[in-house]
Amino acid sequence: MPEEGLAGHNDLEIWEVVQKEGYFFITQDLDFSDTRRFIPGTHDGLLLVRLRNPGREALLQRIKYLFKTENVADWKGCFVLVTEHKIRVKYPSS
Repeated sequence: MPEEGLAGHNDLEIWEVVQKEGYFFITQDLDFSDTRRFIPGTHDGLLLVRLRNPGREALLQRIKYLFKTENVADWKGCFVLVTEHKIRVKYPSS
């Protein structure tokens, strides 16, 4: 979200914009990993990417691969944790 001008802002400010705009949020920030705080079903989706070498190119490659091979639309409202080899999806409670 570079166009949002949120670089350097705190997590709460970023989360408020994500919620307001209805974004599917992609982050590497572990502060967003608490599903008790970011409860599936209370947002439009949160993808936490955890790579051993989390450089920009590795992150972009992994995200491109996910959007190419997975039905990401099914992740609406979910908390998704992605590593190099795994995808874990926590769906909203029924």
